Amino acid sequence: MTKPRRIAALVAIGAALGIASVALVGCTSDADKADQNIKTAAEAFEVQRTIIGINGITGQTTFVAEGRCSFEYPKARRVDVTCKYGPDEYRKHVFIMGDQDSVTVTQEKAIDVSEYHTRIILKPQNLLPEFDIEVGEDE
Repeated sequence: MTKPRRIAALVAIGAALGIASVALVGCTSDADKADQNIKTAAEAFEVQRTIIGINGITGQTTFVAEGRCSFEYPKARRVDVTCKYGPDEYRKHVFIMGDQDSVTVTQEKAIDVSEYHTRIILKPQNLLPEFDIEVGEDE
């Protein structure tokens, strides 16, 4: 790795650690710490979940997603579910919901998280964009 790339990598990692430390200041109780550690584990696809969409009028199930899944609510009445199917295989599912629909997310098994330690996962390969540096004289 060239010197400019090393410097850029160190700056990016330092910034990430700074952001992580600021985000963790809000965790005050043991429950907050355990909750944050479960969220971190789930975002790393370490938590087995069942995500179910239910129609509030008919009571019928509208969708089910099971597995090592992460979920988000990026917009009203929309649920994005990303699941890990293998070592390097991920699939994203988007569910559009009606006015009367609801979603339940169940963690299937207990996982070992500590309320005494905060868990941070850093992936340096995701912090730096891919770029090439060419040094030399123009021809």
